[in-house]
Amino acid sequence: MASNLSRLTQLKRQVIVSVQAENHEPFHSKEPFLAMVQSVLNGGAKGLRLAGIDSIRWVREVFGNDLPIIGLTKPDKIPVNFESEVYITPAFNHVANLAEAGADIVAMDATGRTRPGGETLGSIVEQTRTEYPKLLLMADIATLEEGLSAENLGFDMVSTTLSGYTQETLEIKTEGPDFALLIGLVNRLKTPVVLEGRVWHPSEVKQAFDLGAFSVVIGSAITRPHQITQRFIGN
Repeated sequence: MASNLSRLTQLKRQVIVSVQAENHEPFHSKEPFLAMVQSVLNGGAKGLRLAGIDSIRWVREVFGNDLPIIGLTKPDKIPVNFESEVYITPAFNHVANLAEAGADIVAMDATGRTRPGGETLGSIVEQTRTEYPKLLLMADIATLEEGLSAENLGFDMVSTTLSGYTQETLEIKTEGPDFALLIGLVNRLKTPVVLEGRVWHPSEVKQAFDLGAFSVVIGSAITRPHQITQRFIGN
């Protein structure tokens, strides 16, 4: 498996595709899921963001160890109170399970919200560095302050994933990507900054790289056909 440095190098100025399907969706089972993965790789994706242990194991089994994988856990159904609840990789045992499944990078909620079970973000990072020293960590944040805090904790990447999806940022949610947050992070951090969230147009990818994004993650615009259809139909 590639080293930490080479994994980051592979993803520099590249598009990462988030391939995720909830358990009630047609692409949730193994063969359709892997077909979607193959399709995005054929299209030029250089890395994947995958939710769940099974998804990671399926991809490793078919596509080997050279493909960069960002892994995370989240519940089958997004919580109703998503704006106030930590649900993306909330605990260390989730990090451990993702690492054992074959993730190179683990994404976790790195907002300032209270985590379930009494763990703190700092304690999870510290334990991960001890038990999985080769594992890279990606901070999903919503504000500049959270990005700065994540860098101080030693995260390897910081992503705008949760901008517009926390109580603090719901009212300032932008229609497209949060470019203002991207600019703030790029200007203040030494850590690689990833643009993720509401990326729907190729022009937004170019804009992100022009502004200094390290990578861009695209999900629904590529891998959620029902949402793409809804945008055209207007409901």
